Amino acid sequence: MSERADVVDTGHKYRRAGRIVINAPQQVVFDIVADPKLHAEIDGSGTVKTPTFAPDRLAKGATFGMEMRLGVPYKIKNTVEEFDESSRIAWRHIGRHRWRYEFRAIDENTTEVTETFDGSTAIFPPALNLINAYDNNQTAILKTLVRLKALAEQEAATSA
Repeated sequence: MSERADVVDTGHKYRRAGRIVINAPQQVVFDIVADPKLHAEIDGSGTVKTPTFAPDRLAKGATFGMEMRLGVPYKIKNTVEEFDESSRIAWRHIGRHRWRYEFRAIDENTTEVTETFDGSTAIFPPALNLINAYDNNQTAILKTLVRLKALAEQEAATSA
């Protein structure tokens, strides 16, 4: 199976997405994304550092804070907007754009994951062009998915 993530054409100018197949059960992969303490480990953008506050596991309506760095350090508070156990999770911060993960079992030990940066939900989607958010997030998504794959496959192998 591929070690690369593939770009997904969303058909929308304010959304970017990628997809990867992971050799791990759907719940294993979902549990990694649902644990905010692991976000820095899977982040492909290099901006996510450590949680400032977070539950052990995300749920709809949960909030969590992250130390970030994009040139300069800053902190951001996120709110979980979508949560369907083992199949979908999405959060947003004050700008209201969303990061969404969707999980689909191919079989009991293989999961397809799609990550989407959704700028259409932002307060003013065109403003994200000023900081090159769409292109930057497209690149970061592909890297994040590869990192998620490595961590999930390692987790699945050690728990087998």
